[in-house]
Amino acid sequence: LPPLRWLPHYRWRAWLLGDAVAGVTVGIVHVPQGMAFALLTSVPPVFGLYTSFFPVLIYTLLGTGRHLSTGTFAVLSLMTGSAVERLVPEPLGGNLSEIEREQLDVQRVGAAAALAFGSGALMLGMFALQLGVLSTFLSEPVVKALTSGAALHVLVSQLPSLLGLPLPRQIGCFALFKTLAAVLTALPRSSPAELTISALSLALLVPVKELNVRFRDKLPTPIPGEIVMVLLASVLCFTSSLDTRYNVQIVGLLPGGFPQPRLPNLAELPRILVDSLPIALVAFAVSASLASIYADKYSYTIDSNQELLAHGVSNLISSLFSCFPNSATLATTSLLVDAGGNTQLAGLFSCIVVLSVLLWLGPFFYYLPKAVLACINISSMRQMFFQMQELPQLWRISRMDFAVWMVTWVAVVILSVDLGLAIGVVFSMMTVICRTQRVQCLALGLAEGTELYRPLRESHKLRKVPGLCILSYPAPLYFGTRGQFRRTLEQHLGLGEGGKVRDLVRGEGGFSGRGRRLQRRMAHPMQVRVVVLDCSGLTFADVAGAREVVQLASRCRDAGIHLLLAQCNASVLGTLTQAGLLNRVTPEQLFVSVQDAAAHALE
Repeated sequence: LPPLRWLPHYRWRAWLLGDAVAGVTVGIVHVPQGMAFALLTSVPPVFGLYTSFFPVLIYTLLGTGRHLSTGTFAVLSLMTGSAVERLVPEPLGGNLSEIEREQLDVQRVGAAAALAFGSGALMLGMFALQLGVLSTFLSEPVVKALTSGAALHVLVSQLPSLLGLPLPRQIGCFALFKTLAAVLTALPRSSPAELTISALSLALLVPVKELNVRFRDKLPTPIPGEIVMVLLASVLCFTSSLDTRYNVQIVGLLPGGFPQPRLPNLAELPRILVDSLPIALVAFAVSASLASIYADKYSYTIDSNQELLAHGVSNLISSLFSCFPNSATLATTSLLVDAGGNTQLAGLFSCIVVLSVLLWLGPFFYYLPKAVLACINISSMRQMFFQMQELPQLWRISRMDFAVWMVTWVAVVILSVDLGLAIGVVFSMMTVICRTQRVQCLALGLAEGTELYRPLRESHKLRKVPGLCILSYPAPLYFGTRGQFRRTLEQHLGLGEGGKVRDLVRGEGGFSGRGRRLQRRMAHPMQVRVVVLDCSGLTFADVAGAREVVQLASRCRDAGIHLLLAQCNASVLGTLTQAGLLNRVTPEQLFVSVQDAAAHALE
């Protein structure tokens, strides 16, 4: 329990007011946002309030991110909603009676809770195996492209609600384009009343969001535009009877209190595990990356395995109360920090706000138009859309990461969030492998007036020692790079087939064109007597790579070249030894540093 460590050192006078203000502010945002994301999950709005209460409370007790705000998250809601629609599809025709609609909602709530149970169980399994390091495989470009592409899915999926069109939700590949086509086809049937409500809501929410961002340092607390919009729309709908006169869809009665705890249908678990895995990975990756960002900013540490436990227990226990999958959220975390939050104690004040709505204030939201919730969904995507502004900088820094970002984003938009995530991770791993294939072996020379060895191409003030070749191979040596390693060493040492030194033909005016080119590319005179292989950048070697080094030692010995190895780490040296290196070289040919090896060679 992390609070047992930080609570005794809590600075009550300095932090309590900030935590209280931040917690209440986030709680006020949780209420409309939770109901909005519940619609995105294809469950009734009240279950978004449950998901804004139980996970927050549990994370306060188990989490290590002091500035992290958990609850409903748009990307997870979108992924969960797609799975729920597939597991519990709406009957053809869509004209359901009130009882049939209630039965459908019950089934969908059960499916969403089962997904939360499955993702929580997977995260607890990862915690048991201490797999918190898996979050590193979801790189920053993958996560940002995923959330940015998912934001576009959220925007398009909310268009029917904005326009008052009762269209079935599209799922699977190309869902975004299917939804756009359906909306354009049904556009003449849109509701003028709901379109007007949506336009007015966005006209209020978007400028307020912009004001909160631009004047965050001057405002004592962010302007709660969502709750103001909810209250205004509810009053307008009640006084004008928009639900009866213009058939505007409203939230309706929010049941008071909490649902009876019950175990999700375990018979459904095999069906939902395929959907639970990407949900668990996204939930943990987003939460861990957000926690790391603010931990670095405020100089404290987080435990990635403890975060797995916190989010796993949070999803598992909250699923017993009919909650859907949850994680840390971008918008409310930023809001909590801007409002002055200091510790996880802010989560308790947030829970008090949501609890008051569940117990007493629920009836005030009866006349809230669902179109307003759709507008809240869209306006909350602002931060995710603006991540695209980082693309020019990403292009300048690393074009490989830019390619990862674009491939992931295109896959998410065109296919689906799940497939886009898989494609992004696979492509990201492929770029790592490709980078190891493109590594160049560096020839080192002695810097004038020092005992340091630097790459020859960095400066002309480096001295080449006749007969001595010092090479640095800055990459892992495994089955995928051993061919590149062999070719590079042959090029620098002039080794031909069978370990013989390659014959460089001289013309009448000296070296031939090919010989001159090779001489310029080699970091040594033509007759190499000693070669020092700097292994400091060789992080690991597999069996194939180790055998390649052993073969190199044999070929050098046959060619009359003395091979010295420097700065091998314990793991690499152990692998090379097991592969039989010491049958080709003596322990006296292994050195701690390049300087020692070079000094030995000069002797």
